[in-house]
Amino acid sequence: MATSSKTPPSTGRALSEPQRIAQLAEQAPLFAAQRWFARERNWINDQQLQLCRIPAATFFEQQRAEWFRVRLNELGWEAKLDRAGNVLAARTFDSEPPTLIVSAHLDTVIAPKRPEEIYFSPDGRLIGPGSSDNGAGLAALLALARVLNETPELAQLARALTLVANVGEEGEGNLSGMRFLCKQNTQLAQIRAFLVLDGPSTDHITAQALASRRFEISFAGPGGHSWNDYGTPNPVHAIGDVISTFSQLADARLGTERRTRCSYNFGMVEGGTSVNSIPSSARAKLDLRSEEPFLLDDIAALVTASIERSLERANRAVRTERLTAKIKELGSRPGGKLPENSALLRTLQAVDSFLNIRARVDCASTDANVPLSMGLPAVSIGAGGQGGGAHTNQEWYRPDTRDLGLRRILLALAALAEDGGTGEAAG
Repeated sequence: MATSSKTPPSTGRALSEPQRIAQLAEQAPLFAAQRWFARERNWINDQQLQLCRIPAATFFEQQRAEWFRVRLNELGWEAKLDRAGNVLAARTFDSEPPTLIVSAHLDTVIAPKRPEEIYFSPDGRLIGPGSSDNGAGLAALLALARVLNETPELAQLARALTLVANVGEEGEGNLSGMRFLCKQNTQLAQIRAFLVLDGPSTDHITAQALASRRFEISFAGPGGHSWNDYGTPNPVHAIGDVISTFSQLADARLGTERRTRCSYNFGMVEGGTSVNSIPSSARAKLDLRSEEPFLLDDIAALVTASIERSLERANRAVRTERLTAKIKELGSRPGGKLPENSALLRTLQAVDSFLNIRARVDCASTDANVPLSMGLPAVSIGAGGQGGGAHTNQEWYRPDTRDLGLRRILLALAALAEDGGTGEAAG
């Protein structure tokens, strides 16, 4: 790859997107920045180790957020916390509003109890909860912040960016950080694209938001002794009946809709104190997901129908204290889709073509759900490297190929910034 920043003589024909990316990548400042990622791999690894050792379970991201804010300030960015707890960084907030948002979520499903639980193993992998999801994305933000700070020729690109380390992406966080960012941003009209960095892999471009809804179902009753009070309605039995009834109804509904993928999962069931006691309460948590919001709403309606049927059956012969039931919606993630002819998608695919990355366009639930549901251009991609065991204590991250993912991010942002964030080259 040549390091010349000269533009080849015009042939009178417009460059294709892959040609434009190739020409952009060979400009001296961007060429040097791409090499920086490989040269500074040890520094990037160390930043990831440090940040992953700071516990950041969903709703408890404050310590990691403050560390991140200080770190971005040290790297030459003006960083602050918003009212949701998100870290926002720009070259300066007083100049023209940035047009591109690059984000990575701070929170993890499992938080380390001690710093020593996060460590580099002899085979070069970073081991421990959150090391990959989303240690990879957060480390990429820091790498991007430093390389842009150390490359003055890329000042225009830096001014186009807002770097965001946001809270509340995982589980019952319900995308709260990204919701706040999008709904409280008075300059949202100026934002041309959201690039969400989530996990490591470069084999996907998430351009469709997987809609989801989550419920907690609970039953309560008088409880009692398994022998002396036999016949008293049992909340655990009622929960089991709900699961069985809902599964039958949902399977029948999904059987009529074969073109759209939808899933349901009872991921938690709790209740009771001993094997010889009738429980006084029981609860279950249900996760519903669908590529199409209309089908998700249809399946969600079956939850209430299943509870009503189970409650009626449990209380049918009871003359004294009866069971009661409650349903609580724990979260709702909106759906949305980037148009197939989107300039953002075309730009990313052109970058992938230049870097010989073969990525599929997929559907998943990420922070990109929120801007996509609002009709804003957004994608979620991996930050490079490899990972596994997400959401477990055995999670791991291998940084060997991280620089490829970082080059992908940098070139995509440079291409978007060059044409105002629209992905359309100036003519």
